[in-house]
Order: sequence, then structure tokens, then C-alpha cells
Amino acid sequence: MPMTGIERMKAVLDRKPVDQTPIAVSPWGATVQRWREEGHIGAEEDVAEHFGQEIRSAGWLNSVADLDFEPVTIEETEETILRLDGNGATLRAHKLHDSTPEHVDFRVRDRTQWEQFAKPLLVETDRRRVGFEGYRHVRQYCAEKSLYFCWGGVGPFEQMHPISGHEHMLMGMALDPEWVKDMADTYADLSVRHLDLLFSEEGAPDGFFVFEDLGFKQRPFMSPDMYAGIMQPAHERLFGFAHDHGCKVIVHSCGYVEPLVPGMIEAGMDCLQAMEVKAGMHMPSLFERFGDRIAFYGGVDVRCLIRNDRQEIDTEMDEKILPVVQGGGGYVLHSDHSEPPEVDYETMMYFVQRGRTLGRNGAS
Repeated sequence: MPMTGIERMKAVLDRKPVDQTPIAVSPWGATVQRWREEGHIGAEEDVAEHFGQEIRSAGWLNSVADLDFEPVTIEETEETILRLDGNGATLRAHKLHDSTPEHVDFRVRDRTQWEQFAKPLLVETDRRRVGFEGYRHVRQYCAEKSLYFCWGGVGPFEQMHPISGHEHMLMGMALDPEWVKDMADTYADLSVRHLDLLFSEEGAPDGFFVFEDLGFKQRPFMSPDMYAGIMQPAHERLFGFAHDHGCKVIVHSCGYVEPLVPGMIEAGMDCLQAMEVKAGMHMPSLFERFGDRIAFYGGVDVRCLIRNDRQEIDTEMDEKILPVVQGGGGYVLHSDHSEPPEVDYETMMYFVQRGRTLGRNGAS
């Protein structure tokens, strides 16, 4: 009898046999629009359901410091819009395509502005930060469909930089580490307080999907020692809270983060997601070092999909996935990045269908 989606995901995260590889897709909005226009996906059809994805997430917390602040438009052109937001951050966003906003200016640049402006707004519980309805809806959907349901949201690193910017935050790690540690701890506590409220009213999920982009090309944003002293305690707080509720912790991180993985495992990470190839990550090497302690999710170079070359896709999948699944590791099929519009629908379906077969290892 085939396993259900939740059974597959739980088995993979426990590094146990599955009947087939669980899969996940994350096409850009423009990619989905292209596939809809080509007639591959219905106008109202759920994309994840179309491809048979076993995992869903919901419950993103609103971490903006000042919830009462109405964003102010400072400048607008045909292509961009410059706004001041409730974090005291001035960001320029592109209107014609999805991309990370340009960091223009930040009110919080040091400990003083953090303590005077931001921290007092983040130490109380506020129900407006919690998306109860969306969480309830997706949790119920997953229960009906026997899918694996995660609380999904950002971790403390991704909560900090919208208020101070990467530059000020990373300089602070070197020049005033106690300030940045206080920010990380404050945001971890913010998340735990509000998730405790959410779970007490709506029930706990099966897992946590935590977004923490901790690296860039060939380098993490911090040294392992900085991670241990500044970020790890905050992760231990958040990940420990997850484990207290019986949840596995999947951590998404773009960039090169291999030097930080031992500390992330100590903090309670159960699965590493993305493993961006062009940044220097190599899943078979990670599996060799850490495969007895964590599962893996992603790691296939999305550039193969962009080129729509099936022979190249086969080679890449065999090189990256087979060492993990044949070595007894846990694996969820995904590319190492979200899928842009250059990826043909037929390519995506081929990737999913072939990937399904690579993880079959005798479970029933």
C-alpha cells in the first residue's frame, strides 16, 4: 500500500525508508503564469497539488517593529517604488519583477537606536502578528489530504536584517556582538511567544520550516565562532521550542553555509534545505559529513532546469541524489533554488517524475 504524504515526509526526516521520494516545487509567480497561459495548469488550480507536493506551510509571523505605522511612499517611478516602513527602513522595490528590495537607509544602525526605537515594540505579545486564519486553513487542508504541515516563517537572522540592514548587522557582529545577540534573542523570544499563542489556539504543526539565509557565494555571513556566540543561542530557543512540540526543524538557507552546519545541528536543525550549488554547496559532501544526523532537501542545480536539458538533468540528479538515498539518508526532491520562467513545464514534470523514482528503497 502506498505511503501517504505525511508518512513519506516523517520517514525522510527520520532517515527511514520510503516508497518514493517526497517532492516539493517553488516556481516563481511568473513561471506559474507562463504555465497557466500555455494551458498546463488550470487558472485556479493549486500548483503544489498539481505536482503532488507532500509538504505545505503557513503561519508566517509579522515581525515589523511598529505595527501601527503606515508605509510612506517617498518616490515612485514606472519601474520602482521607494518606501519607508514600520521598521524604520527605506527600501526600493521593483514593480515589474520579483526581487529583493534595495537597501537604501535604516534608522536602526547601532545599539542605541535598537534600544530606543525597536526593542520596546517587540517585547509584548500582539495578536496582530499572528495569521490565525491562514494557519488554520492550511493545517485543516493537510489533515484532509494526509500531507505534512509546517509552520513556515523566518528565523532571527532574517528578522534582524529588515530593521538594520545586512551591513549594519554584520558590522555589529564584529564591533558590538552583544547588541546583535540581543536582537537575535529578542526576535527568537518574539517568535516563541506568538507561536505558543498560535499553537495553543489552533494546534501544533508537524514541523517547522525556518527561512535563514546565512551565506553568500563561497562564504557564510559570519564565522562559526560568531554563529556560536551570537546566533546559536537564538536558534536553540526557537528550534528547542519546535522539538518541545514534537516538530522537526527544516532550515532553508541560501548561500554557502557548510562551516555553520555543525552549529546549526547542535542548535537542533533536523534537515537542511536548498544547498545552493552556485554558492559552493555540494550535497554529497554534506551527506558524507552530516548524513547520520540530518536529512537533506534540494541540492540539485536549478541551472540544469533552466537549460531544459534532460541529459544534463539526469547527470545532475544521479550525482547529487543517488549518494544520499543509496547511502540510507533522508531526502526531499527540490532544486537548489526557486524555478524561474525559463523552466519549461515539461522539464519540471520530468524532474519531478524521475526524482520520485530515485528514492524508492523498499518501504511499503
